[in-house]
Amino acid sequence: MGSLDSNTPTDHAAGQFSPLDPEEFRRQAHQMVDFIADYYRKIETYPVLSQVQPAYLHSQLPQTPPYRPEPMDAIMKDVQSQIIPGITHWLSPNFFGFFPATVSTAAFLGEMLCTCFNSVGFNWLASPASTELEMVVMDWLAHALKLPSSFMFSGTGGGVIQNTTSEAVLVTLVAARDRALGVHGIDFLSKLAVYASDQTHSTFSKACRIAGINPANIRSLPTSVEGGFALSPAVLRSAVEEDLAAGLIPLYLCTTVGTTSTTAVDPIGALADVARDYGVWVHVDCAYGGSACICPEFRHHLNGVDLVDSVSLSPHKWLLSYLDCCCLWVKQPGSLVRALSTNPEYLKNKPSESSSVVDFKDWQVGTGRRFKSLRLWLVMRSYGLANLQSHIRSDVRMARMFERLVRSDPRFEVTVPRLFSLVCFRFVPKRARGPGQIERANRRLLDWVNGTGRAFMTHTVAGGKFMLRFAVGATLTEERHVLAAWKLIKEGADGLERS
Repeated sequence: MGSLDSNTPTDHAAGQFSPLDPEEFRRQAHQMVDFIADYYRKIETYPVLSQVQPAYLHSQLPQTPPYRPEPMDAIMKDVQSQIIPGITHWLSPNFFGFFPATVSTAAFLGEMLCTCFNSVGFNWLASPASTELEMVVMDWLAHALKLPSSFMFSGTGGGVIQNTTSEAVLVTLVAARDRALGVHGIDFLSKLAVYASDQTHSTFSKACRIAGINPANIRSLPTSVEGGFALSPAVLRSAVEEDLAAGLIPLYLCTTVGTTSTTAVDPIGALADVARDYGVWVHVDCAYGGSACICPEFRHHLNGVDLVDSVSLSPHKWLLSYLDCCCLWVKQPGSLVRALSTNPEYLKNKPSESSSVVDFKDWQVGTGRRFKSLRLWLVMRSYGLANLQSHIRSDVRMARMFERLVRSDPRFEVTVPRLFSLVCFRFVPKRARGPGQIERANRRLLDWVNGTGRAFMTHTVAGGKFMLRFAVGATLTEERHVLAAWKLIKEGADGLERS
């Protein structure tokens, strides 16, 4: 028998350590909810864009973790004094940059349940409710979008919740790759060619490289301002024909409904018709714009979706569901499963081997997965489609108001037609001479607005033109915030004209 080293430090309270005492959890959780509610209530008082400098936190926190426990009150004081100053407040009603990351009470409660259960639902047996609720809500959302039954579990397809669009693109790309290599052989990997527009999200190129696509075969096809920055079917056909003539194998097309720069919408049906002629897998990335398609007046942007192979949408952008949540639907789930399945002995079980259940580990890159469907389930049940549609329309209405304000001032111009709730515009000073001076003026205006902490916008370059992006959609944004932001923008423009 051994003995404890007498030099080993002992903690007389160690035997009382209880990391999950229900009553202590109740007490601290009530305090945390109060903190969160207060943060949301006074979020407007914080600068939208964090004002700290790089490495600010390293000098404020210890270099080593504490050996003894610290009281929660002390930790929360540090959150207030050290963490919050370093946060860019995405939930601020004055946040108009990038695309919104929307939230809601229902989704927060769903996240609480998800964390409460801590289910690791990699297969049906590991958490039957996690798997089956995900199947239900994926069909619910598909119905709301009026997707064909070929994308639903109630039909011949199915859907899965990924973390982000990046993963949705990657897993469908891998499925398309393996399908093609099954026909041509592994030696033809370097011959595979993929296609997207020059407005497609940068994650597409990253996913292609991860999937082993030769970077020289990643086609970023040109768009134009005259075409609304949408991908032309004629341009796609020309590129595919050129690759075929060079001995390459056309593999995958990524189309977009609501590009990041300008919310351009690719003509899905016409592009799918071209792709079908060459056996190309077609994916629709509607991470942002797809949410609007639950409203009948926007549904036409998904016309032609019945011709594609896969569709992804991110409810965390516009359907109030918190990060991270990307819904992916596929017509042929077997393509994903064949490319991504694993079946180690320690995961084998009768339900899986009977092929009567879905094991979502075979629909994604990793194995473990959270019970994220609870968030969507609570959002859809708590609010109903009517309120979700109203939420979308409200944001679009505020964006339309901002667009009118921009057009009312002759110093500004709307640079791209507005389709959803993003307004792209620029400042054109009277004294500006040429594109270079206009760009410099807009960069200075953007820096000034963001530097005030009273609003936050971002920029893009499309068609060679530098422009400002004003994205309406934060959950707490009201008309008064949009009006205040426009007043601030005009104030900045006045200052630049006087300088």
